[in-house]
Amino acid sequence: MRFDANHALIECELPGIPMISRGKVRDIFDLGDALLFVATDRLSAFDVVLPTGIRDKGRVLTQISLFWFDLMSQWLPNHLITADVTTRKELLPYAEDLQGRSMIVKKAKVLPIECIVRGYIVGSGWKDYQKTGSVSGIALRPGYRQADKLDTPLFTPSTKAEIGDHDEAISFDGVAERIGKDKAEILRDLSLKIYTTARDYALTKGIIVADTKFEFGEVDGQIILVDEVLTPDSSRFWPEDQYQPGTSPVSLDKQFVRDYLETLDWDKTAPGPELPAEVAEKTRDKYLEAYRQLTGKTL
Repeated sequence: MRFDANHALIECELPGIPMISRGKVRDIFDLGDALLFVATDRLSAFDVVLPTGIRDKGRVLTQISLFWFDLMSQWLPNHLITADVTTRKELLPYAEDLQGRSMIVKKAKVLPIECIVRGYIVGSGWKDYQKTGSVSGIALRPGYRQADKLDTPLFTPSTKAEIGDHDEAISFDGVAERIGKDKAEILRDLSLKIYTTARDYALTKGIIVADTKFEFGEVDGQIILVDEVLTPDSSRFWPEDQYQPGTSPVSLDKQFVRDYLETLDWDKTAPGPELPAEVAEKTRDKYLEAYRQLTGKTL
């Protein structure tokens, strides 16, 4: 295990257990009949993994994902087998570092689509709308302000890029060309149902879920939800009591880091800049607050 000076987990190494991939946040290991997903404390912004970790971030991502998996378990199949690493004897030597930030999951054939749902017009969607009156090619009525709630949530998928590359928006027809019309419809319908379920629940806890993204895979012919779900890494969370349409909302996610990086003379290519300690700690506070508000629990 490699931790940085702030005790954030930057890289996970498990001698004797083969690593399959090191993503922007997750290190994935092969357990033979299953996979081990370890959420590190790495943070990516503008598709660049930053050198500064956010302490406890991986635990927050994992625990929020587990919360949503459980909330929607009656109708939403997912890849989780267990979050208890002590059920695998080969993981016992590493259990202290892994427990709380890891999931043992089914092996799935991941579909090459980022399933993005937008409930509010912000970020790249707002920029697109200002230029074209559309978002990802979907024409919208005039009159929206920045951060306004959309009349209906939009499914705006993108390609799934490798580390260092940028995802590219594609149309629904583009998804159908890649994976087939039937699967494309399942991804769209599931994505919209997951989003609206989470949006409605989160509002009861004082959080607006502005947008989010999902990934899906196939196991034995069934499409299931994989990776993380509805976390501060994959979603925009806004405190409802501070929400003001027409402005860039206060957030409980990594938008705080993006906003800081926009003030720097950085071309948004690797290597990324170090984050000041106060920025890293404020970001940690936001992740912890999102977890507390959504689940009613603390780490």
